Amino acid sequence: MFVNRVIFRSQRQAFRSFSTTAIVKSHIGSSPVFISNDVQLQEDTMLIPRVIPKGAKSIKLSRLLTVKGPKGAVNLELPDFVTIDRKDTKINVNVANPGSKLQKSLWGTSRSLVNNAVVGVTEGHMSVLRFKGTGYRVLVKKEDDGKEWVKMKIGKCDMQGLPIPRGIKCSTPTSTLLVLEGCNKQSLNQFAGRLRNMHPPEPYKGKGIYMNGETIKLKARKVK
Repeated sequence: MFVNRVIFRSQRQAFRSFSTTAIVKSHIGSSPVFISNDVQLQEDTMLIPRVIPKGAKSIKLSRLLTVKGPKGAVNLELPDFVTIDRKDTKINVNVANPGSKLQKSLWGTSRSLVNNAVVGVTEGHMSVLRFKGTGYRVLVKKEDDGKEWVKMKIGKCDMQGLPIPRGIKCSTPTSTLLVLEGCNKQSLNQFAGRLRNMHPPEPYKGKGIYMNGETIKLKARKVK
């Protein structure tokens, strides 16, 4: 029951950032983000802006938004045409020119990033990895230097693993279940993805590391 509850929560949080109040999907950016009074916002200008190519055009990331709450803080790099307007417990994300295809395409994305940050610093995000295979197991171990590692037995003689990044908490309710928690959704899913990629589910016996309720369709082996 506990395992099912954890997996359900991770799936529910994965869809939390999508607004259901907008009439049209293209208007998701104009939907407000609701926050509590204990969430603080701080806007700064990046000393060294980043330029990211997008097709024939480019996006200049020059605005730094810091979202602080009970669970921690998240820094967001936003395009120069995105503005943040807070009124009491509501945040409105706007763009300079809603008629621009480029700005319109990133309007909803920017709003989702802000919403993910707000949810992260108030409730936290979760990702769950499930290990399937004979002898497969996972544990969290502190090394002699004080750093914590995720150690995995995934079909090889030696234990494999990665150091746990700062801001991410890992626990093992069972020997085949790893729960990752943190306030930065992007960093959390990136780390979970790196662990999963060390042994993705294989399509014949189904052995491997499954992420957030992931399922695969097994293939039949060809008989020669």
